[in-house]
Formats: sequence, structure tokens, C-alpha cells
Amino acid sequence: MSENKRVTPSTWVDPDDAPELTDEFFERADLYDGNKLIRRGRPKAEHHKEPVTLRVDAEVLAAWRASGKGWQSRINAELRKALGI
Repeated sequence: MSENKRVTPSTWVDPDDAPELTDEFFERADLYDGNKLIRRGRPKAEHHKEPVTLRVDAEVLAAWRASGKGWQSRINAELRKALGI
């Protein structure tokens, strides 16, 4: 029969030892307009991409991956071109 693992004791941290809030902290903090969170980063795309499962030959996949970073976007572009859209 296996033994129960020992519980790691939690260590108490004095709240007075909290780090100083610097300008960098506030630059990275979330921004709110009233109660609404203002999202940072890349805006949502007009046309979102949908994840799919696609079965292709191993050689085909290897060739696309060997073409470098962005190979999935290039496949998407080639499919759009083939469909005329």
C-alpha cells in the first residue's frame, strides 16, 4: 500500500514585505473604462480562422514545414488561391 505524501507547509508572508508598485507594474496592468476591461494586444481579426483536422501525406506536410515559419498561413493562402477566393 502506498503512503500518503507529506503536505508541504505553507510559509507565512508578511503583507508589509510586499514589493513596491513601480511605473513598470502600472504600465503592464489591466486598463478599465468604468467596469469594462480594455483588451491589450492584437485586435480580433475580421475573419477568424477555424482549427481543423486534415489528413495529408507525410511528405507534403514535411515539405510545408521545411518551408519555414508561417507555413500554415501559406497553406491557407494556396487553398484560397486554388478556390479563387
